[in-house]
Amino acid sequence: MSGYTVFQASVGGYDDEFVAAYRSGKGGTKFGLFVGSGTMTAESCPDQPLGEVSDKKVTCEHDGEAWYRKAGGSHEYAVPGDGVVIRLIADADKVDRATLRRAAEAVHRPDDAELAALLPTTDGADI
Repeated sequence: MSGYTVFQASVGGYDDEFVAAYRSGKGGTKFGLFVGSGTMTAESCPDQPLGEVSDKKVTCEHDGEAWYRKAGGSHEYAVPGDGVVIRLIADADKVDRATLRRAAEAVHRPDDAELAALLPTTDGADI
């Protein structure tokens, strides 16, 4: 996503999901990318919590192949497919919907070079 870079220390697994945080070049705005197994339908969308905002009502709007979701001060695009749901979440007052949508449209499975750049280095340590 143009203008945003991955925060390498954020990349990894969390609660059975792959997670990465992105921040703007100015450092003032950020959004999170979460990839986990599952699906999302009109029936299940409002019942799935939106990030850490689990106590607020989730609203859902179908937008192309994705779902635009809001709860509290957060919003996200959820893109279901092939047994996984990719979620891009941000504070609604810091990242506008159009930016979040462009990020959702740009999501793809990384190639080897992108994956190598994304994952933290081991600094020569054996794993």
